[in-house]
Amino acid sequence: MSTDLQNLAERYIDVWNETDPAARRSKIDELYSAEAGYTDPLVDARGVEAIDTTIAAVQQQFAGLVFSLAGPVDAHHNTARFQWNLGAPGAEEPLVVGFDVAVAENGKLAAVYGFLDKVPAS
Repeated sequence: MSTDLQNLAERYIDVWNETDPAARRSKIDELYSAEAGYTDPLVDARGVEAIDTTIAAVQQQFAGLVFSLAGPVDAHHNTARFQWNLGAPGAEEPLVVGFDVAVAENGKLAAVYGFLDKVPAS
């Protein structure tokens, strides 16, 4: 597996945990290409501004929870897949579990496709 894609996945999780708006936006600008996309069952965000807005909304909805990688990052060529958890720090069970596929171009994320495996009951 490419250590570059491992690093991108780790930085991706870090961005979702960054609650300071200016620091988060700086990290997004470093991690994503300008025209990058993020798509999951609930949103189709195009461009870094829309991605930042999406992350801020998720952080507001799940305040105090943190994202973490749930296992190893599997990658080949310019594509990585990984499972992640969202839960309270130190909790035994995550509230949300997801699976993402990330596509890199020129060392930055060009597209991320998210899938939700476990979500809280409404």
